[in-house]
Amino acid sequence: METRQHRYERYRKTLAGEALPVALVDLGAVDANVDAVVSLVRGSGKTLRIGTKSVRSVDLLRHMLTRGGPSFRGLMAYAPAEARFLAAQGFDDILVAYPTAQAADARLLAEANHDGKRVSIAVEEPIHLDILEAAAATYGVRIPVVVDIDVSLRRFGGRVHLGVRRSSLHEARGVADFAERVVSSRHLAFAGLLGYEAHIAGTPDQTPLGPLPPSAKRAFKRIACAAVTTLRSEITTEFERRRLPLPLFNGGGTGSVASSLRDPSLTEITVGSGFLGSHLFDHYDDFRPAPAAFFALQVTRKPAPGFVTCQGGGLIASGAAGPDRLPIPYLPEGLRLLDLEGAGEVQTPLAVPPRVHLAPGDPVFFRHAKAGELATFFRDYLLVRGDRVESRALTYRGAGECFH
Repeated sequence: METRQHRYERYRKTLAGEALPVALVDLGAVDANVDAVVSLVRGSGKTLRIGTKSVRSVDLLRHMLTRGGPSFRGLMAYAPAEARFLAAQGFDDILVAYPTAQAADARLLAEANHDGKRVSIAVEEPIHLDILEAAAATYGVRIPVVVDIDVSLRRFGGRVHLGVRRSSLHEARGVADFAERVVSSRHLAFAGLLGYEAHIAGTPDQTPLGPLPPSAKRAFKRIACAAVTTLRSEITTEFERRRLPLPLFNGGGTGSVASSLRDPSLTEITVGSGFLGSHLFDHYDDFRPAPAAFFALQVTRKPAPGFVTCQGGGLIASGAAGPDRLPIPYLPEGLRLLDLEGAGEVQTPLAVPPRVHLAPGDPVFFRHAKAGELATFFRDYLLVRGDRVESRALTYRGAGECFH
């Protein structure tokens, strides 16, 4: 197995002559992660969908789909404009996982379906159906829709809600009622259900950065997993009772792929960050992807013994503000951010252990907290295999696109 020091020397050799900062993706690690996820899913009867928000590069998406082969079903996009862009790039079976209440977005979806692509979107409010029906009628198509479900852990009649605030639908009867409304539509097609357990997928088992000890997190996840499985089962039973079709039931994420595979109600699982291995996923028990995406900064200063300063570095991830949203210095091993400065917009100072020797001009390799957000800061990824740059992959930003 390659040591961190050997990896540093390999990347340093690879980037010789490159202007910093740069973002790089190690294709060997990506392939290992794709193979690991496919191996987990194989034999489960479920398919995989790639979460595009964790990739944000057309070339990388194509590479992953080719590597994974028939185990992959399609893509999960995060915005209608993004789905329209991906459809124009030749991708098909795209599920937009977040609803819209804008007529302009609905028209983009109608256009994509009119062009022969299958692009569906999550819904859970009547207004979502109204704008989609209007756009579909204008273009003479049927837009596939997937009903989104809140599978957060709810207790005491909903007074306790542990999880993200997604859908307003959280009971089997209400989900089935809404699906029946879709089925009766002239311009929409019921395409299935989406029940993402974000509160489970987003809770690391071992991270030292959160307020709860690992034992408490594991106990919470056991309770939450059982509740999610029960709710999904109740929903599928209600659909069977009403003889409603259920062509797709999507769930899962990198942080919950193992528990999702054990849920018989699900037909497919979405994975995104697991292919690039951002550092938020270093502390899970069931699946720990190999680090595959990095950004490199140049050392510009040595302000004092035991310290260096890098140019740039303030690439902070979204979510609840905290130390886990900061990028981490990864190579050389042993570097750390300073508590009073963190990762700065124009410079990032680092504490350097005695055994590490860095000089101005040397690269330092960082890992972002969330996989896809790294692409918003760079126009392309250097795709590295071994000690050479195999190619360059445009990010959405490099392709001139920006999706919110």
